[in-house]
Amino acid sequence: MPYFNPVWLMHINTAMHRRVLRIALPMVAAAISAPLPGIVDTALLGHLEDVRYLSAVAAGTTALGLLIWTFSFLRMGTTSVTAQALGAQDDPRNRLVLAQSLVLATAIGLLLVVLQTPALTLILAAIAPPPESAALALSYCSIRILGAPATLGTFCLIGWLIGNQKARLTLALMLVTNATNIVLDLIFILGLDLHSDGAAWASLIAEYLGFALGLWLAFGLQARLAGSLQPTQLRQLHRYRSLFTVNGHLLIRTACLVFAFAFFTANGARQGAEVLAANAILMELFFLLAFALDGFAHAAEALTGHAVGARDSDTFYAVCRTTCLWGVAIAGAVTALYLVFSASIIGLFTDIPDVATTAARFFPWLATIPLVAVGGFMFDGIFLGAGRTRPMLYIMLVAVLLVFIPVWYATRTLGNHGLWLAFVIFMASRTLMMGAAFAWISRRGWTRDSAEV
Repeated sequence: MPYFNPVWLMHINTAMHRRVLRIALPMVAAAISAPLPGIVDTALLGHLEDVRYLSAVAAGTTALGLLIWTFSFLRMGTTSVTAQALGAQDDPRNRLVLAQSLVLATAIGLLLVVLQTPALTLILAAIAPPPESAALALSYCSIRILGAPATLGTFCLIGWLIGNQKARLTLALMLVTNATNIVLDLIFILGLDLHSDGAAWASLIAEYLGFALGLWLAFGLQARLAGSLQPTQLRQLHRYRSLFTVNGHLLIRTACLVFAFAFFTANGARQGAEVLAANAILMELFFLLAFALDGFAHAAEALTGHAVGARDSDTFYAVCRTTCLWGVAIAGAVTALYLVFSASIIGLFTDIPDVATTAARFFPWLATIPLVAVGGFMFDGIFLGAGRTRPMLYIMLVAVLLVFIPVWYATRTLGNHGLWLAFVIFMASRTLMMGAAFAWISRRGWTRDSAEV
């Protein structure tokens, strides 16, 4: 298909649905499991008498997000390059990508551990959690940051497994890691009464266990690939070119996205502990939606990347059509679920009256997000798999700097309502701009060299 035509949304390809679902369903299950430790943290701490612990974890998680999730491009970049290597049947490249990504992840992770004190102090000062929660937040972060090498390494392993269309192995890895985290949460928070520090220790131990399991799975799969890895290849910088190009765009793009979430949390924190805690609950529900949609976005990454590597335009558009249809269906279902069961959902997270009442007041904003944000999630997967990371960067810059922040300042007199309004418009703008970029690139051809765009 040489150009974009909305009619292709109506086509049904049963074989492609099955192919997408073989990857997407395990990834949806894996993705939904990802926020469960955070949900359990929120639920356990939200039922304690003192709101300080919940506020501390909310602020601490945001601070760590600025450090750790800024480097989540390691997962995305690995998926993109791996999927294209698989489509081109280039086993040596497939093998090398993982090794290169793990080298980068280890170096960055160790650097974050070394620089943790100034970095965490500066970020928490910018977030400005309530004074009664600040010390607890710093303690939580100081424990969690020790897991940076394992967390970033696991990003690479998951990206490599997705790129090789090994969705079930990715599911197994994430389930074991997250189940371990939840069990340790119960032991450390309830059993040992360690509160927010207990949540941090549970996550740290689970992260290293998951990294070890991921290495074992990846080494087993690499044994089936043709050729062998030469250590000298890891010291030759020119071999990192494609990975550096993709990751460079994704680094800035991800930093902008993480900044947007940090900006949201910081401005909520300035409105008091109850608003901070309520927003933390609503954000956990947003992340649950995000991870569910990411299951199909991951399928889009793996299959569009494979199609681009194989120079198969027809398959590329079939993947786009199928994943978008599933994404819209999921978004509609989640919106209906949030509208019907809002009170019950809030009750699962907290029984602190002020926090529950505050969360209910702003819950309608959360319910509007799935339908306005779904396009952004699906297009992210398509652009990433195809290696079109430059448009992703430009669109995120515009959405954050020219949409989200200006709208917030224009509506800040509305308080937390203005903050949520700005967030919803931010998500909608990404969908619109990425849709326009998809149509533009479709006229030029997706299976051409991505460096042309």
